[in-house]
Amino acid sequence: MTAGVCVFSALIATCVMLQSASAKPPNLRVITDGNWEEILTGEWMIEFFAPWCPACQQLQPVWNEFAEWGEDIGVNIAKVDVTEQPGLSGRFIITALPTIYHCKDGVFRRYQGARSKDDFLSFIEEKKWQSIEPVSSWFGPSSFLMNAMSALFKLSMFIRHCHNYLTEQLGVPVWGSYGIFALATLISGLVLGLILVFVADFVFPSRRFAQDYHYRKLPAGQVRLMQQLEDEQEADGEEEDDDDEYSGKTEEWRQVDGADALRRRGVGVPEEDT
Repeated sequence: MTAGVCVFSALIATCVMLQSASAKPPNLRVITDGNWEEILTGEWMIEFFAPWCPACQQLQPVWNEFAEWGEDIGVNIAKVDVTEQPGLSGRFIITALPTIYHCKDGVFRRYQGARSKDDFLSFIEEKKWQSIEPVSSWFGPSSFLMNAMSALFKLSMFIRHCHNYLTEQLGVPVWGSYGIFALATLISGLVLGLILVFVADFVFPSRRFAQDYHYRKLPAGQVRLMQQLEDEQEADGEEEDDDDEYSGKTEEWRQVDGADALRRRGVGVPEEDT
């Protein structure tokens, strides 16, 4: 009976320990496109890696060991798989693997020192990151430029997945897949150009269609004279149309009076000698 009670107590203790261990948050955080904004608060050390990278595989045990000290030194240790998160790869402009960033309240600095556990610990404890020039705000991960870069990387990965699907799943030849993407690019470019033309015409209408464009820079009196002259020319045009309908009717010539001469001088036409 006593042995059975001891065994039962040991099982209960083991279950409690396992439950507490599973409830404890992991020391090494995984950053994705969905939760990357968490690194903008607090202090972080972030590793960008790829599973196929030999240098990343060599660094991984050291990074895991360094993550065990994260809670003691008050730093969040994280990693990003660039093969699974292409948006973050573009957002941070990852051109070499592994790449390590230090972040303090949204200010990013690239770590370029030795890669051992002690080096990482001294980098944090001695605040060596203060001697590193931070990343410019133009190239910060939350800037407009880096948001656009992230979207571009996501689009390129989407195109790659589509290409693999067409060639591997549907059996489309490689040249056929390239042709499909070329046609889609041409059509999308034409549609985008048409939209931009409509937007430009709506926001900045052509001056040719502005009725008072030629009068905006003229004096008010000269504008009135020019408008009267145009009205009379339109009236003369209507009279000429009526004269064409009645061919037997003799033409009547209007005598140029002083008012007409004044109007002509207003538009820059010299007065004729009488």
